[in-house]
Amino acid sequence: MSIIVGLGNPGDEYRRTRHNAGFRVVRMLAQELGVRMRSSGGDYLIGKGNISGRDVLLVLPLTYMNRSGLAIAHLLQERGESPDVLLVVCDDVNMPLGSLRVRRKGGDGGNRGLESIIQALGTEEFARLRLGVGKPEENPDLADFVLREFAADEVSVAEVMETEAREVARAVVVDGLDTAMNTHNKTVGSEESTAA
Repeated sequence: MSIIVGLGNPGDEYRRTRHNAGFRVVRMLAQELGVRMRSSGGDYLIGKGNISGRDVLLVLPLTYMNRSGLAIAHLLQERGESPDVLLVVCDDVNMPLGSLRVRRKGGDGGNRGLESIIQALGTEEFARLRLGVGKPEENPDLADFVLREFAADEVSVAEVMETEAREVARAVVVDGLDTAMNTHNKTVGSEESTAA
């Protein structure tokens, strides 16, 4: 069983923001797989699907980004699963817009959702798929920046990135983490790939 978690904030006002890139990728995957995301009766939406014969749970925490760890810890406890089944999909302001990176483990990189998950689970040992959303050039109020929508000239790049991220998430489930890292760690539009 793989569990793919998209990070973001619930509510229409956040739907198109940079911070909700993870939400959008998981929703796209759910739509592609014909999975209906349902309330858990608690702090996340969940849907069960199948990718190439492999069972997968799709999860969207409803606790807001800064408290994502509470929902994930609750989910794992309820399911009797360990963090090594997770793939967390999230935005990253430290990566150029349009870039993707799959990691086996690591720190939070300034992402409050990852920070919350690491604190709640007591480990950094879970896979994550980071989506580069860029960084403000001046007056770097990152909290404000990630809660803004992409600029008009960024939308097409972001859409390509999110579509590719959906395919990367599928690849992690089907081909395994190592293969996905070697194949997909790159900037959208680039032929170069690097394992990390």
